Amino acid sequence: MPQLIFLPGASGNTAFFHPLIEKLPQSNANIVAYPEFGYQPAHPFVHDFDSLQTYVLDQIPADSVLIAQSMGGIFAVAAALQYPEKIKGLVLAATSGGIDLSSFQLEDWRQAYQNQYLNYPDWFVGAKANYTAELCKIQIPVLLLWGDQDLISPIAVGEFLQQQFPQAVLKIVHDGDHLFLETHADQAAEHIAAYLSQFAAVQQSERD
Repeated sequence: MPQLIFLPGASGNTAFFHPLIEKLPQSNANIVAYPEFGYQPAHPFVHDFDSLQTYVLDQIPADSVLIAQSMGGIFAVAAALQYPEKIKGLVLAATSGGIDLSSFQLEDWRQAYQNQYLNYPDWFVGAKANYTAELCKIQIPVLLLWGDQDLISPIAVGEFLQQQFPQAVLKIVHDGDHLFLETHADQAAEHIAAYLSQFAAVQQSERD
């Protein structure tokens, strides 16, 4: 089975994924911590969004499925584009995935984020990655997870992404807001476990 690599959102909170990981059937999971986010120490070579992205992508091993929350989806999409031989699958939860969101009706999270995380860098707030034209190049299975009560990344964003990826399915977490991976871990884990089962089936067929 591929290794599960979890990419946090802009909060950098690695504990956010713990309820979900506890409910998934496999234990080969690793959460990437971001320097200067979530009480992590600084890194000498991480000083802006681009260098943070380089750092994150360097932490991803071969034969990985990436599970990304919110802004972490930008890193996941970048990894799939830059290292297609390493990335076996993507699970994108309530994310922009590095697309232009100006045409969507979204709740602006930036001011509240800056007020809450006073000591954090502002790299996520100013992130302007746009991979829309390149998403069609990602030829791996993609699971899109969205909460039906999410005002920051509404279902319309997930529907748009589903149209851009060649192999994508969209699943809805009922009563889930932007943090549903943590608050509705049971529903999310059920969808992710079903998605991961395809990799187990492929591995079994290769053995046979």
